[in-house]
Amino acid sequence: MKNLREYYQECFEAEKPKFIRVMKAVPVDQAGYRPHPRSTSAGDLVWLLASELRDACELVDRGEVSYVARPAPTVPESIAAYERNAEDLEKRLATLDDTRWDRKARFLVDGNVAWETLLGDMLFGFLFDAIHHRGQLSSYLRPMGAKVPSIYGPSADDPGM
Repeated sequence: MKNLREYYQECFEAEKPKFIRVMKAVPVDQAGYRPHPRSTSAGDLVWLLASELRDACELVDRGEVSYVARPAPTVPESIAAYERNAEDLEKRLATLDDTRWDRKARFLVDGNVAWETLLGDMLFGFLFDAIHHRGQLSSYLRPMGAKVPSIYGPSADDPGM
């Protein structure tokens, strides 16, 4: 029987290729696309997905992370960063034990604690946030002239086979 830490690792590994499919569907010349002036651009969303994984690695290593907004590189550079950061997180998860999983973690914004909980809970929170933003990004694809890849099953553009 799996424990919660093992289940998280399984979920992360299952979600990773879905993230990569959606990010790779973003046309490189459409990074600035946003459906509304207050919406985040497609390129910034791809970068957010990549940088959240870097932050997750720091959480595992240090038990806290300070959020720092950084300008997004190109979409291909962001995807490459996502793939590197995902690999780095997978390595950390492979050695993470239950004691570290259950320790306190802190998320800081401008030096102030914005969120404090157990590391495992925070990692799940990061994963859920990323899934949310992946859905946001996938809703941009057709208006940008791209095809929506299969995520949890077929899409109108991808039979998912």
